[in-house]
Amino acid sequence: MKQSLALYLLIALALVTANLPFLSERLFGLLPWRRAGVISVKPFWLRMLELTVLYLLVGALGFAFEASLGNPFPQGWQFYAITASLFLVFAYPGFVYRYLRRGAARA
Repeated sequence: MKQSLALYLLIALALVTANLPFLSERLFGLLPWRRAGVISVKPFWLRMLELTVLYLLVGALGFAFEASLGNPFPQGWQFYAITASLFLVFAYPGFVYRYLRRGAARA
């Protein structure tokens, strides 16, 4: 796989996975969230946990892309702080849709 294709694929995947917790009531887009046996709305803490797990999965895929293209570079804490912040920025449209736009429409 070429480097530019891997980069565009990783960015597109990060955009989709960052918004997935806010656009779906299912856990990781697959399993329905149940509370006391009844399907219910996911709480905010679960959305943040899901967002963290998806960030780690996309990061692992990015590392795999980098390793397949050549030697992976060692990264410091600054790299992870910046990529986590970028992932949160990618999640902003889903957050706005879930908590700001839909909430204003209901009121």
